[in-house]
Amino acid sequence: MKQYIPNITGNLRSYMIKVPEVIREASGVVVFGRKIKSLAFTTDISIIENINADAIWAVYPFTPQPTINHAIMTSSDVPVFCGVGGGVTSGQRSSNLALHAEFQGAIGVVLNAPTPNDTVKLMKELIDIPVTVTVVSSNLKKLEERLAAGVDILNVAAGKDTAKIVAEIRKHFEQVPIFATGGADEENIKRTIDAGANAIIYNPPSTLEIFRSRMEIYRREY
Repeated sequence: MKQYIPNITGNLRSYMIKVPEVIREASGVVVFGRKIKSLAFTTDISIIENINADAIWAVYPFTPQPTINHAIMTSSDVPVFCGVGGGVTSGQRSSNLALHAEFQGAIGVVLNAPTPNDTVKLMKELIDIPVTVTVVSSNLKKLEERLAAGVDILNVAAGKDTAKIVAEIRKHFEQVPIFATGGADEENIKRTIDAGANAIIYNPPSTLEIFRSRMEIYRREY
């Protein structure tokens, strides 16, 4: 018999973004005692305050800035994984950003796919929170080098090939924690979980998209 789960909400908070239910089927990754199955890929504070994801994936396409990380972590009531470079920004600067993120309260840091392994090694000497590196292929040799450098979590972001690459990685690394972008479609998310992803990074609709849908309702009603 399925156990009943009470659901408590309020009038003002009843309208919020909810991650797809299928993500609950993931095993999750326990980080410092917190089980994380869903991560919201956003830096929008209004969305961070109004989404039911287990954690926030605060990665953006600019040079990481401590002021941005601070604003996000101050606003979030769930753990935050902060982007700390790996592309244009790497080496000692990335490591310093990672240390600052840890001091601000980040539960983990994220490095982009081009990150040199020397940067990972340097970072692991400085911080005590997990280092996640984005991977876009299942190249066994490169993955072994990543893990040897000290990477704690692999983040698979390979577009339509994500589930396939997750499955390939899982064949060779049974216990390595894997985050993966599952897309917005529940079928794709389930495929990615079944392939071996422990947690799903969900890309929520933008503030503009949400506002547009609300305005459609307001126009009809008023």
